[in-house]
Amino acid sequence: GDVTRIAHLAGSPYPGNAALGAVDDAALTAAVHQALGQDLAALGINVNLAPSVDVNTAADNPVIGIRSFGSDPDLVARHAAAAVRGLQAAGVAACAKHFPGHGSTSADSHHGIVTVQASLDLLRRRDLPPFSAAIAAGVRGVMPGHLRVPELTGDAPATLSAAALNGLLRGELGFTGVIISDALEMRAVSDLYGIPEAAVLAVAAGTDLLCFGRDAAEDSYLAVRRALSEAVASGRLPAERLAEAQQNVARLRDWLAGAGPDPADPSAGRPGAHVGLVAARRAVRASAAPGPLADPVVVELGAQENIAVGDVPWGLRPWVPAASIQRVPAGLAVSAATAVAGEALTRAAGRPLIVVVRDAHRYPAVRAVVSELAAARPDMVVLEMGLPLWVPPAGVHLATYGAARANAQAAAEVLGLARA
Repeated sequence: GDVTRIAHLAGSPYPGNAALGAVDDAALTAAVHQALGQDLAALGINVNLAPSVDVNTAADNPVIGIRSFGSDPDLVARHAAAAVRGLQAAGVAACAKHFPGHGSTSADSHHGIVTVQASLDLLRRRDLPPFSAAIAAGVRGVMPGHLRVPELTGDAPATLSAAALNGLLRGELGFTGVIISDALEMRAVSDLYGIPEAAVLAVAAGTDLLCFGRDAAEDSYLAVRRALSEAVASGRLPAERLAEAQQNVARLRDWLAGAGPDPADPSAGRPGAHVGLVAARRAVRASAAPGPLADPVVVELGAQENIAVGDVPWGLRPWVPAASIQRVPAGLAVSAATAVAGEALTRAAGRPLIVVVRDAHRYPAVRAVVSELAAARPDMVVLEMGLPLWVPPAGVHLATYGAARANAQAAAEVLGLARA
């Protein structure tokens, strides 16, 4: 989907979770994740920090959004289990995240501590079913989020909470695999505790593997190693907890050593990357069939990137000449909407008009531009490459549930800009 490290130069050939949830075919979700797993295995990667099994109930969620299969716990649970089965059929360990659920938040834990305002009863009904489904499917890893749930974790995030990890995850849900922290340099924990202390608290709470993101320096790793040694020497961290973590990781290594088909074996039954395009095509939703779109003008209204997704190519550029594209950077002010719309209307005089947006519901300026264009050009097409939670006042509305390359190609085919 939009989050890709392997295909970051061109965009992923696979749609993300929102598109798979929109199709709601668990067998297709398993096939896509098996193909993903086989791609990873061929590169020598044996653990995938996915899937995100958060139930996205907050429309303005800035970090989960299209990374979620949807807003219904049962649907997310179905696809969480399918994704786990698909990845692990390829011999790649899956890791369900972000326990106990990041989907109801309106803040990003990359930037600060996030509080989930939910009772334990609501958490069990809304957020935990996908984790239970992933565990029942045999998921090898679970990643807690830097999420504070006052009734469960008090003032601490779940990453550092024994009540969340040992009490709820291992005790109540029965998880026996490896607990992998979210990135420790994320400000939700690093600002409050510092990376070395956060690492000590995470291991003490029940974490088995500590995750550092791409921007963590070697000095941070060495400082964490010293902090763990000093915590054991001082008695703050029982040596038995380190031994338990080592045993959990050793079981994962043993599973990996005997798991999945050999990716080099041509008889292994590879679904192939084409399954991504098949899924993306099935996810496209249109309010009506778009009319003839020869030589269109395309206006692409940018959205804020989050750290998880990063800067990955998106939109219709591969199928439309660059001179026909007006790209508007993220951060557009509402006061600039009329000028942007006016330029677009001038460029599109006598030509079809396509407006591409991502999560328009989150950006008043984007909605203002689209509304002004709709008033003047009710024949335009609005292509939503995020969650289609806002419906434009006029025009054909096309939704892809993601901005991966596969999603864009599927849309380009519907618009007649690319051959199916």
